[in-house]
Amino acid sequence: MLLASLAIVFGLILLVWSADRFIEGAAATAKHLGMPSLLIGMVIIGFGTSAPELAVSAMAALDGNPGLALGNGYGSNITNIAVIVGITALIAPIAVHSQVLRKELPLLLALTFIAGYQLIDGELSRLDGWVLLAVFFAVMGWSIFQGIRGKGDSLAGDVDTEIIDHPMPLNKAIMWLVIGLVLLLISSRMLVWGAVFIAQSLGISDLIIGLTVVAIGTSLPELASALAAVKKNEHDLILGNIIGSGIFNTLAVVGVAATIHPLAVESDVLYRDWTLMTALTLGLMLMGFGLTGRPRIITRLDGLILSLVYVGYASFLVSTMVA
Repeated sequence: MLLASLAIVFGLILLVWSADRFIEGAAATAKHLGMPSLLIGMVIIGFGTSAPELAVSAMAALDGNPGLALGNGYGSNITNIAVIVGITALIAPIAVHSQVLRKELPLLLALTFIAGYQLIDGELSRLDGWVLLAVFFAVMGWSIFQGIRGKGDSLAGDVDTEIIDHPMPLNKAIMWLVIGLVLLLISSRMLVWGAVFIAQSLGISDLIIGLTVVAIGTSLPELASALAAVKKNEHDLILGNIIGSGIFNTLAVVGVAATIHPLAVESDVLYRDWTLMTALTLGLMLMGFGLTGRPRIITRLDGLILSLVYVGYASFLVSTMVA
């Protein structure tokens, strides 16, 4: 048990550190190759912060622990919105400017409904996984198109500021890209082994472990990115990361896991976890753009509501562990 606990702790630390190196290397490499700043923000940074979720869910599926894979994907979405946006807004209200985000939030909500439809029959088959991946690549294509066209968007300015503040030569960028990827795989293996061992030892569902400990751990890169961005007043980058991560988790993370190993879905996933994930996505859209669709400010009160929602959700999950 002690060894498994250490594997979780050190696995999470290494996972967060390697994810940060991977994203920095990927963003700098993309900039050297001439990729537009908006595209880097939407694809490299937004999706890249979900690299830990992808690595952990893939490892879990390969090990025959689909509950952990699914819990990690959906739990990370819940954590990203309720905890990360909540805490960030409590520190400083988040002003929404980007028009790209106004398009991406409804897209994330639509993708969440697609995911919910797939859960109705109680399983995610390999076909479901391939469908999710096909939709993901279609979204990637749309993001690339938006990134090429949207040169004047405020999200691009936030990304330019980040890259200027952290310049990196091409050879160093490629080095961190490779090192980050390798360590991501190693740390995710450590984390999955430790989480599964503890869950089995305590008789806890690997789904619950995925929704709580693993989801929070794999969301730490998004939290670190959000806290760094709020200090620099880069508000659109905060939401860009959260939305991009949500899209990636819903489609790629769950899709890859399902194609590796079909996922049996407990009814609680649909009625408890997916419902909350959908409600939080809709709530974030209303907080960010209101009923009129005009950008507004996510206030400290909004942040408090989001944080309290997560406290209630986590408390309920913990009560099921004790029971």
